[in-house]
Amino acid sequence: MTLLLSDPRVAAVPVRDVDEPLVALDPGFGPGNALVRRELATRLQYAREALPTGIHLRVVEGYRPAHRQQAIIERYSAEILAERPGIPEHELRVLTSRFVAPLEVAPHVAAAAVDLTLTDERGDELDLGTAIDATPEQSGGRCYFAADGISREARANRDLLARVLCREGLVNYPTEWWHYSYGDRYWALATGAGAALYGPVLL
Repeated sequence: MTLLLSDPRVAAVPVRDVDEPLVALDPGFGPGNALVRRELATRLQYAREALPTGIHLRVVEGYRPAHRQQAIIERYSAEILAERPGIPEHELRVLTSRFVAPLEVAPHVAAAAVDLTLTDERGDELDLGTAIDATPEQSGGRCYFAADGISREARANRDLLARVLCREGLVNYPTEWWHYSYGDRYWALATGAGAALYGPVLL
């Protein structure tokens, strides 16, 4: 069964923040200069070096302020409600968390997560089955890492992405092939760590 960020076990994980600074990823990760925790940046660099020649990591987003996280939650919740009017609040929270984390446990708000993809030498994105940030509804569920209905090339690219990132200790959120994190509560629960390393960042 897929572990979602809305699962109460995620919120129950303690946070022992190591007070690690945020750093901007270098331009080799794309033009966004995303902010992430320093240790996450180091691990991403090692993962990049492990890729085959001619393939690169492009980070689309790292740190996300709490107000932007809340705006995404509200927008996506409204989309679900429009399709399923009258669903219970608990069910809405669970369905929403397939695509955007509840604010109190959000890895992006802790600067502990990245949304990323693979590109070729020209900077063109490789086939990974869906666009980044395709919702389950938009993609027919193909945004899930292990989804059926994607090409053999997309599967190979997803597996490559997972291989280099998981080797560096990152974990994937299984409803979003593009989302990986390190040091947050979800990571701690998935890896058996006693506590999260990073809590919310206020800038």
